[in-house]
Amino acid sequence: MSDVEGSTPTIDKLAAAYLKIRDRRSEVYRAYKSEDTELEEQMNLLAREMLDICKETNAETIRTKAGTVIRSIKARYTTADWDSMYRFIKEHDAFGLLEQRLHQSHMKQFLEENPELLPVGLNVDREYTVVVRRPTSKD
Repeated sequence: MSDVEGSTPTIDKLAAAYLKIRDRRSEVYRAYKSEDTELEEQMNLLAREMLDICKETNAETIRTKAGTVIRSIKARYTTADWDSMYRFIKEHDAFGLLEQRLHQSHMKQFLEENPELLPVGLNVDREYTVVVRRPTSKD
């Protein structure tokens, strides 16, 4: 018998405790998420009302006893044509327009398909993890 087999009761208890904690975390998260969603909806309703007041009064800021309401413009930039955007960025040497991060699963797939190609400066952090699955049937 190996050490792992000899420690089955201990690993059973660890796995059971792990699943119990994971279940509890799920419950807590669902409760949090539900309440947070409700609070976010309430805040969005209030924000729309304050934006309407700012628009009606043509105000960018309104001071109140509770705090200062500031109306600002939030801009989000997207593209419908990535090929053109990449050409534009390359043409204008504007690589700062892109976020500096790698798509994890795409990089993993690329390296698996091209093991001879390794980009200079690529860092790879690997660590063991544990996954606990529920049994499919009771023994």
